Amino acid sequence: MLSKVVIPVAGLGTRVLPASKAIPKEMLTVVDKPVIQHVVEEAIAAGFREIILVTRSGKQAIEDHFDHHYELEHELTRKGKHELRAAVNDTLPDDVEIVSVRQPQALGLGHAVLCASHVVGDDDFAVILPDMVIDNPDGNRDLTAMAKRYAETGKGQIMVESVPEDQVQRYGIVDCGGTKVDAGDAAEIKGMVEKPKAEEAPSNLAIVGRYILPARVMELLKTTKPGAGGEIQLTDALLELTEESPLEAYNMRGKIYDCGNKAGLLQANVALGLRHPETAEALKAFIQGLDV
Repeated sequence: MLSKVVIPVAGLGTRVLPASKAIPKEMLTVVDKPVIQHVVEEAIAAGFREIILVTRSGKQAIEDHFDHHYELEHELTRKGKHELRAAVNDTLPDDVEIVSVRQPQALGLGHAVLCASHVVGDDDFAVILPDMVIDNPDGNRDLTAMAKRYAETGKGQIMVESVPEDQVQRYGIVDCGGTKVDAGDAAEIKGMVEKPKAEEAPSNLAIVGRYILPARVMELLKTTKPGAGGEIQLTDALLELTEESPLEAYNMRGKIYDCGNKAGLLQANVALGLRHPETAEALKAFIQGLDV
C-alpha cells in the first residue's frame, strides 16, 4: 500500500526572486494557503500518510507551518474566532506524519530523492514537485486517480499533460510509441526525451512533476552517474528502470500552475481565488473593472 511521498523543497527559488530571498518559495501563498499546503493536501487526499520533505537550511518555516502554534491558537480561541483556529490547527491531520531530511548539496532532483532513501526504505513511493499546483475543480484529483491506476496495475506512474507542439522544447517529453493517451487514461512509456526540438519530439506529453515509483528506483539512483549540468537526474534512473519493468504515463485531466515562476503563481491565485468563498465576488468585480 502506498503511504510515503517525497517532496523536494531545497530549491533556492530564483525564478520568484526577490520574494524568495528570505521566505521559502514553497511558503508563497495561493489565496490563503502557502503552495506547500496545497501540495500536501493533494498528497493526503490521494491516501499518503508519510510526508518526507527533502530540505536545507533556511527552510524552517515550512516545518513550522505544519506544527502547532499554541500562542496563536489560544488567542484565536479567546477571541471566539473558532473557524480561523480550525484553519490554523488543521494544516495536518492527526494520522499524517511529516519527516524532514537534508540535501547537503544541490545535485539534482535524482539526488534529492535519493536523500530520502533511508526513510523510504523498501517501500514504493511517490514524488511530488512542490512548485506545481494542480487544480481539479470537479474535486476528482489527478494524483488520486494515478494512485488508483498504480494499485490496479502495479506499474509505476508518471503524470503528464498535453502541451502545444511548439512548446515541447520546454519540457521533458515521454514517448508512448505513438499511442494516443486521452485525459484520465494511461499508456506504457517507451522512452523519455529532455527538451526535444519540436520536429524531434516523440509526442506532446510533458512530465509535470508527479511520480509513483517502485522502491527499485532508489537502488538505481545510487549508481546513476551525473548527467545534464553535472547533476543526478531522476529521468536517467527512470529510463534505466524501463529496461527492467514498465512505467506508464498518466495524462492528467486538471489544470496545472507552475508556482515556481511569477506568472504561474499569479495565474493560480486568480483561478483559485475566483472560486474561494471569501474572495470570489470581490475578485470578479475587480477583474471586470480592469482597463486592459
